[in-house]
Amino acid sequence: MRLRIRLVWGLSSAAFSATVSRTLPLLLISYLTIYMGMDGISRGEGALAVKLARMVLQDTIGREKMPEITIPASFYEKRGVFVTLNKNGQLRGCIGYPSPVLPLVEAIPRAAVSAALEDTRFSPVRANELSKISIEVTVLTPPVLVSSVPVSRPEAVTVGKHGLIIAGYGRSGLLLPQVPVEYGWDAQTFLDQVCIKAGLPPGAWRNNDTELYTFQGQIFYEEEHA
Repeated sequence: MRLRIRLVWGLSSAAFSATVSRTLPLLLISYLTIYMGMDGISRGEGALAVKLARMVLQDTIGREKMPEITIPASFYEKRGVFVTLNKNGQLRGCIGYPSPVLPLVEAIPRAAVSAALEDTRFSPVRANELSKISIEVTVLTPPVLVSSVPVSRPEAVTVGKHGLIIAGYGRSGLLLPQVPVEYGWDAQTFLDQVCIKAGLPPGAWRNNDTELYTFQGQIFYEEEHA
């Protein structure tokens, strides 16, 4: 299985536990884009992150014995991470940890299994689907609060670099950095959509009672299965 890698660097998310992400289906991106400027894991480690997620699903759902693999030191660092599952170009599950609450060696398997079995938007993934599912692992940077006045928040958001978290009125929502690129959104539309994700009305980001966080991510993914 070949791995394609895309790196997208931005800022990060809020301190929630495992969080469902992306109400919208993922479109396959078959090119390499790199935004540098922050430390992350290497391309080889990113490929290993995807392999680890794949092996855990084959073991947990497919009942295939998982072979031993060598885990690099970087996987014992706490990082936010999301695992996204896609089938035939459509979202099949996506769950992760916005904040660095677990080391990658624990967070990736937990997120992978949760995306496959606990994303309530979908039925649990079955063993006979695994060969048709492609896996994407997004490793996140820590959350950064946007301190500008709410009306100026679009100026603090760079599409193609930042993911967003909105929190307020007892609700929160998250969209990964790749989503606005895939759908051609500008910064204001991106802000409106993350509000909708949180169950808030579009434009709620203009209110002082909401908090906005940005984050960046390294995105490693398999090519779509035939």
